This record gives sequence, C-alpha cells and structure tokens, in this order.
Amino acid sequence: MFVRIVKMSFHLKHINEFLILFEEKKKLIRNSEGCNLLELYQDKTNPEIFFTYSYWENESNLENYKNSKLFKNVWAKTKTFFNDKPQAWSVDKKVSLQ
Repeated sequence: MFVRIVKMSFHLKHINEFLILFEEKKKLIRNSEGCNLLELYQDKTNPEIFFTYSYWENESNLENYKNSKLFKNVWAKTKTFFNDKPQAWSVDKKVSLQ
C-alpha cells in the first residue's frame, strides 16, 4: 500500500464550489478499486490550500482511477478553481502510530 498526497491551491471565490464537488464525489472516489482511504485537509494559516490523502493498494489501482471517467470529470472541473499549479506525491508509509 502507498499514500498519494495532492496539494491544491484555490482562488478564495471557488473554495465553496470545490467543497461541494468534493462532497458529491468523495464516496465514488473512495470506492474506486484499490482505494482504502480518502481524506481532505485545509491549511490552518492559508485557507486557499488543500491536501488530499488517499491510500492505494498498488500503483495500478491509482493509474486505473486516474484514467477513469470519474477522475477525468472531477479533475476537469477542479482545475478550473486553481490559483496555482497542483503538486502530487506518491509515498510509502514507513511508520504510523495511533
């Protein structure tokens, strides 16, 4: 399993639209094959910055999602809200304490 982290920065005027879109699509994204967790975070000091964290069984599951109609539709709409280029990382979790 690995973690996909995506940093997105939005124009303030579009944050509510993004949140509505995320609310509408989050269960579909989370239920994509191989997706075990989906979380959305908002920066405490800069409300324009958001992060998604998603846990994937393997890279092919993520690639299948990124090639899906669901992703293409959500991403096409989401990127119209950006005020900066998004960044993404795929990382392996090394330690987790709860």
